[in-house]
Amino acid sequence: MAEPQPSEVHEGAADPHAPTGTAEDRKAAAALSTLDTQDDTGEKKEVDTKALDKAMKGLGVNDRKEEKKVVKVEAADVNLLVFELEVTKQKATELLRANDGDAVKAMAAFVNAAP
Repeated sequence: MAEPQPSEVHEGAADPHAPTGTAEDRKAAAALSTLDTQDDTGEKKEVDTKALDKAMKGLGVNDRKEEKKVVKVEAADVNLLVFELEVTKQKATELLRANDGDAVKAMAAFVNAAP
C-alpha cells in the first residue's frame, strides 16, 4: 500500500522555484511569476516593469532586429557550392552571405556544421 502524503503535498502541483541568490533576482522572479498566474476577475495586475525588463534582459530576449549586412555574392561561387555541396541555389546563397561571400569559408562552415 502507498503511504499517505503530507498535507502540504498536492498531486500534480509544480515544484516551487528554487530560491535565488540576490534580492534583484528574487524581484525579477516575482515579476515573471505574476505573468504566469491567471486572474479570473479580469482586473489589471500591478507589474513591476523595471524588474520585468531586467528579467527579460537576463533571458537574452532582444527587441531589436539584427541588421542584415549586404554581401555581394558571385554567381560562379553559388554554382560552385551547388555542384560541390549538392545544395540548392538558395542554400548556397545563404551560406555565402553568412560567410562574407567567401566560397572556401562557406564550404568549411557547411562541412563543419554537418552531423
